[in-house]
Amino acid sequence: MKSRRLLGAAAALAAAALVLTGCSSGSSGASGSGGRQEVTMWGSWSGDQVQQINHMTDAFNKSQKQYTVKYVPQELVEQKLLTAIAGGQVPDLVLWDRYQTSLYAPKGALQSIDDRVKADKIDTKEFYPQALSEMRSGGKLYGLPLLVDNRSLVYNKDLFDKAGLTPPTTWDELKSDAQKLTVDEGGKLKQSGFMLNDPGLFSMWLQQAGGKLLSADGTKTAFDSSQGIEVLDFWKSLMDDGVYTNGFGDSNDVFAAGQAAMKYDGPWDVPNLDKADGLDWAVTEPVTGPGGDKGAVMGGFGLTIPTGAKNADGAWAFEKWWATKAANGVDFAKISGWIPANRSSANDPFFTDDPRYAGFVKTLDYASVRPDVAGYSDVEGKALTPALEKFMSGQLTAEQALSQAAKQGDRILEENRK
Repeated sequence: MKSRRLLGAAAALAAAALVLTGCSSGSSGASGSGGRQEVTMWGSWSGDQVQQINHMTDAFNKSQKQYTVKYVPQELVEQKLLTAIAGGQVPDLVLWDRYQTSLYAPKGALQSIDDRVKADKIDTKEFYPQALSEMRSGGKLYGLPLLVDNRSLVYNKDLFDKAGLTPPTTWDELKSDAQKLTVDEGGKLKQSGFMLNDPGLFSMWLQQAGGKLLSADGTKTAFDSSQGIEVLDFWKSLMDDGVYTNGFGDSNDVFAAGQAAMKYDGPWDVPNLDKADGLDWAVTEPVTGPGGDKGAVMGGFGLTIPTGAKNADGAWAFEKWWATKAANGVDFAKISGWIPANRSSANDPFFTDDPRYAGFVKTLDYASVRPDVAGYSDVEGKALTPALEKFMSGQLTAEQALSQAAKQGDRILEENRK
């Protein structure tokens, strides 16, 4: 997905600042038509997702007469934010990948909203606590959680019914079902029993194996362990069985086309799967590991106000309107598939009465967020995932991949403690 590398050198920051002059820059706080104050919002969402965001900004703009919010998509939004702060041209609001908070808040990139929450008597207990925790750093709250997700097991009901199978609940059952649902013709994969195409999901598999990502004090990586090896050995066994081969599905959505029986996916894909012709699909919880451990990771986005925002009041008005009003969360879900971080929204009949969404919501009961440790996002993005990709392509053994990632990850954590 998107890169999470920081622009550290001054030269790089200066170069990026030149790039920013070519895209929409931060807000000026100027009044727009009708005397409204303009609020500029950045985010990494692009393509069809821009229309989804615009649906909400349009609704907010029509709901009051003081502010006009405009969404401007940006690539590498966190990196560009640091550049914008250095150049004094920041947006007023950012659609924020929550787990980046522990990395960017200590750098002074974000404003605390504790005073605003207190003044407006916002009940933070309305949000999933794990999601709220990702918006905190150093004891301060830097935004409200907006959307939550997890990866649950999505499966093709027709393929399972024809094979006389029920959805798996354990690793062993997943492997057995995947073997039976794989179709190979002349040594070429035609139907994948299970899409093992995202090594970034290692953390949820590690939980299922009973392992940990970091040490208890958060100073060292802990994934180079027997549990970590167990995960990669299981992945390799699936690859050796031929249920998935690297590159299968890279050019098209093979699951939507009925050419894959199972995959881990999130609620954001519900609208896309609904559009697939003739696809009968369902969602169930992730499978449990060898010891019966459950494991799922909660991710998602929040809204945060950058340091130096010229219309922070307008940004807060929109943030509060979207995140705290239950009806708005449901409204957005209907067009996007995302589950609201507001628990009143997430427990609306729109979700609980739909078995597909209900599967994701049930997984949220135990899904955990990634470690709230400065630099962890870089451990995952720069060290762990790249090593796992090399493992999947056969360039590294399981032991080599985890050892290499752990050494690099430990250095990243140490650097972020200085």
